[in-house]
Amino acid sequence: MNGKSDLELVHGLVGAALASLEASRSRIDDLNVYPVPDGDTGTNLTLTVRAVVDGLGSVEVGDRPALAHAVARAALMGARGNSGVILSQIVRGVADVLAQSTDGIDPALTARALRGASDAAYRAVRRPVEGTMLSVIRELAEEAERRAGEPESVGELLIQLVRHGEEAVARTPEQLDVLREAGVVDAGGAGLVELLRGLASAVSGQALPAAPPAEAPAGVKAIHLDPSRYRYCTVFVVEGEALDLDGLEAQLEQLGDSLVVVGDATALKVHVHTDDPGSALSLGTAVGTIDGVEIANMHEQQERRERRLSLVPPTRSRTGVVAVVAGEGNRRLFETLAEPVGTIRIVAGGPTANPSTAELVAAIEELNAEEAVLLPNNSNVRLAADHAAERARLPAAVAPTESIPAGLAALVAYDGTRGAAENAADMAAAADAVATGEITRAVRAVELNGLAISDGDWLGLADGEPVAGGDDFAEVTLEVVGRLLAEPRALLTLLTGAESPPLDGLVERLTAAHPGLEVEVHEGGQPHYQLLLGAE
Repeated sequence: MNGKSDLELVHGLVGAALASLEASRSRIDDLNVYPVPDGDTGTNLTLTVRAVVDGLGSVEVGDRPALAHAVARAALMGARGNSGVILSQIVRGVADVLAQSTDGIDPALTARALRGASDAAYRAVRRPVEGTMLSVIRELAEEAERRAGEPESVGELLIQLVRHGEEAVARTPEQLDVLREAGVVDAGGAGLVELLRGLASAVSGQALPAAPPAEAPAGVKAIHLDPSRYRYCTVFVVEGEALDLDGLEAQLEQLGDSLVVVGDATALKVHVHTDDPGSALSLGTAVGTIDGVEIANMHEQQERRERRLSLVPPTRSRTGVVAVVAGEGNRRLFETLAEPVGTIRIVAGGPTANPSTAELVAAIEELNAEEAVLLPNNSNVRLAADHAAERARLPAAVAPTESIPAGLAALVAYDGTRGAAENAADMAAAADAVATGEITRAVRAVELNGLAISDGDWLGLADGEPVAGGDDFAEVTLEVVGRLLAEPRALLTLLTGAESPPLDGLVERLTAAHPGLEVEVHEGGQPHYQLLLGAE
């Protein structure tokens, strides 16, 4: 198929893969013990595929090579975590093969595409390890090649590959000691099979059985594992001209482990576990422009995983959460923090697009919970949230958060086994302990709090009050951070906006100015504010 039909086909297939991953995301997160037990593999794979879905939304109808390039680039730019970066290369391997064909997709072409995917995935990892998703994609390619000459449709082939993939995943503990000792299978491989399950169901028109429930982790060894040697999972994109992948990779290897660098001469995606994310970013800025920066504290992620697995979750949470959130990245952060998965509903809204009371009530009714807590995350939404809590069928309470960073801090204090009123009180206290800031562009010349701000200048606010302005983004941000850290605080979270700010060197300057401060950077995607800050 060509042109629009190709685009429609890809939309349907990627959507089916995403739905399958979404359904298994929590289970795959819980399996995650390698390369570090941070419990986010299912989430990272899901977000990577969601980035492809989002990327397809802006693709114009074109030829097959152009579509393949768009899919591969969306996967690369949106890849999350170690597993997501490897998945982006699997996608690229498939796309490169399919782009060379003008005919329909048959079993022989499918086998070549899977072989391309396997080869690309192995090339992406500096030191490939068996018993991981690398093993699973290789075994899928081998099985597809073995069956390529048999008289069966692509749908029938994919169904057989799902079954073979399940067997390959079941064998991963035999290949990797850490999996055998923990009593789990590889999370990345399990996620890859779930993605394939969605594709097979869409192509064959058959509803495939869910994954075997026996894969769920159990026992102390599967829950309490040694943390990563390094603290920060650092991911970013470098864009430029004539980028030297091997050279950058060699330099980054000195900073940590779990290193994956993929891409081409114009755009590289970097994933590394390190104690010095600032130095990693500096290496990127030395050769190009960085974007899509994500810095996450893996030790905290592991602690959350251990708490989650140490509890027996109820089939229906006592209390769920409705949060008003602007920005796709911020939405993902809220969904990731809510435990167990599925106990939160996100309502889009922000400074200029506030939801109605009816929208909030509808979100409350969709919760799989007996009670609800609302996080307005904006002072303009507070009144609608109060009205929604009064009118909802479920008992509901409002934790009066006034910003995205405050809402994230509140969500850390959330416990789905407790009632709404108790949760709201603890979540409000957690939000009150956070100092928040914003960096935006001034839309007109103005004097605020003794600051002379020119049209187009950066404007920095601390807890809602203008405190800095000027044409230097880093200087304005440093001034705001200084105000937020007037009282001693250990963690600074930065949420980048839809219009990405110039982060080059910023993290390094922040850590130099405030020794001992932990800095996390996440892609928020909020409009109007190029940077949101939270200090706690």
